[in-house]
Amino acid sequence: MNVIIFGATGMVGRGVLRECLLDERVSAVLAVGRSPTGIDHPKLRHIIHGDLLDLASIEERLTGFGACFFCLGVSSAGMREKDYRHITYDYTMSVANTLARLNPGSTFVYVSGAGTDARGRAMWARVKGETENALLALPLEAYMFRPGFIQPLHGVTSRTRLYRLAYVASRPLYPLFRLLFPAAVITTERIGQAMITVAERGAPKRILGPADINAL
Repeated sequence: MNVIIFGATGMVGRGVLRECLLDERVSAVLAVGRSPTGIDHPKLRHIIHGDLLDLASIEERLTGFGACFFCLGVSSAGMREKDYRHITYDYTMSVANTLARLNPGSTFVYVSGAGTDARGRAMWARVKGETENALLALPLEAYMFRPGFIQPLHGVTSRTRLYRLAYVASRPLYPLFRLLFPAAVITTERIGQAMITVAERGAPKRILGPADINAL
């Protein structure tokens, strides 16, 4: 299958990209973003594009793909709802609407988060919940990935300084977390593998938590 990845330079996206390049089920990968991934691979092509609200100039290069793995996202810490919504909802729906028109019926996997709720009290949970609902209404095979605690593997790191520090501090506790909460802890490797599996044969439900992702 041919796959598009948005957010391939972030922690989750980089892990997903690694698995796509390693997996024989994936024939070609297109990474779209503001900057290149820095990875050179026969299966990988790049489109450097800064404005996800206007994809007209690159539309012809977005056709013929069976799946999109949308890993783009930001932390809501310190952000106003308007700004967070602009990145989380507007960017995602611009891409999804375009792909629904260009590749109807294709798979769209969205990285959401545990606790997402369109009626929730937390701002980030509401915005992500509204994004999920809008995606599920499109003519796409849309799946929402809601990972909990993510363990980065194979040299993958977060671009957010606060998250990097938290991961370094908690690294000695990973084995304990996995022992006590095996269904809740997930890795960047497993997220990538699960996305490919979903694109290949679907999943029993459209909203998938950590245990579902690990099972896939």
